[in-house]
Amino acid sequence: MTSILVTGATGRLGRLAIDALLARGVDPASVSALVRDADRGRDLADLGIDVRVGSYDDLGSLDLALKGVERLLFVSGSEVGRRVEQHGNVVDAAVRAGVGLVAYTSITRADTSPLGLAPEHLATERALAASGLPHVLLRNSWYVENYTGQAAQQIEHGVVLGAAGDGRVSAATRADYAEAAAVAVLSDDLAGQVFELGADEAFTLGEYAATLAEVAGAPVAYRDLSVDDYTAALVGAGLPEGYARALAESDAGLRDGALLVETGDLSRLLGRPTTPLAEAVRSGLR
Repeated sequence: MTSILVTGATGRLGRLAIDALLARGVDPASVSALVRDADRGRDLADLGIDVRVGSYDDLGSLDLALKGVERLLFVSGSEVGRRVEQHGNVVDAAVRAGVGLVAYTSITRADTSPLGLAPEHLATERALAASGLPHVLLRNSWYVENYTGQAAQQIEHGVVLGAAGDGRVSAATRADYAEAAAVAVLSDDLAGQVFELGADEAFTLGEYAATLAEVAGAPVAYRDLSVDDYTAALVGAGLPEGYARALAESDAGLRDGALLVETGDLSRLLGRPTTPLAEAVRSGLR
C-alpha cells in the first residue's frame, strides 16, 4: 500500500485533492495529511486519514511528517515572500525521507513568467531538480474562484473590478486542479514531466462579468482599473496590502497572456473536459 502525504491539507486545494484521492478509490489508511492545526484536521481523521501536524518552517515536524512517505503531493505555501526558504525545507525533508515521487503545484510557465508570484515557484522547481527527487511539475493557471469568490459583492454592486483589459485567462476550478494533482501523484510514469494546466476555454474578465450576469439574472459589467486603483479596491475589501498588490499585478499580467494556457494538459490529465465557466459560476453562487 503506497503511502501518500498531502501538504496544506486543510487549505482549499489540499482538501479537495484528498477528496479526489478518496474518490479514485485510494484507501484512507494510505493517505496522510500535513496540517498546522490538529483541530482543523479532525474531519480528516474521522475519515481514517493520518493527520500529521507540522509547518514548512519547522524542520523537525517535516521530518516526522514525511517518515515512511513514498509519494508527496506538495501544495505550494500561501505566505508570499517566504516560500523560497519554506519550500526548500520541504524539499530537504523529502530527500531525507527518501520520497519516491513529488508532485508540486507551481504556476503557469514559471521559468519565463513575468508575474511577481513566479520567482518563488521557479526557485522551488530548481530546488526539486537539484535534489534528485523524482518529481512532476503541475503549473496551475488562475483559479476561477479568484473571481467567483466575490460573486455576491459583484452582483450587489453590479460590477467586476480588475486590471486585465481584454487579456484572456485560462482559469479553472480548484476541484479540477485538485483532481489533476491526485492523478499525478498516483501515476507511475509522470516523473520528469511538466504540465501547463488551465481550463479548456479561456475568458476575458468582460466575458466573466457577462456570464455572471446571465447566471444571476442581474446586470453586471466589467470595470478596468489601474494596478494601483485595483490594489486599493482589494485592500478596501479586506485583503492584506502585499497580497492585494500581488493579485492586482497578476491581473495586469493577463493583458499579455501571462495566465493563458492552450496545451490541453489539464483535460488530458483529468480524462474529461474541464469545468465550463458557466457551471463554475453557478457553483460559486451556490
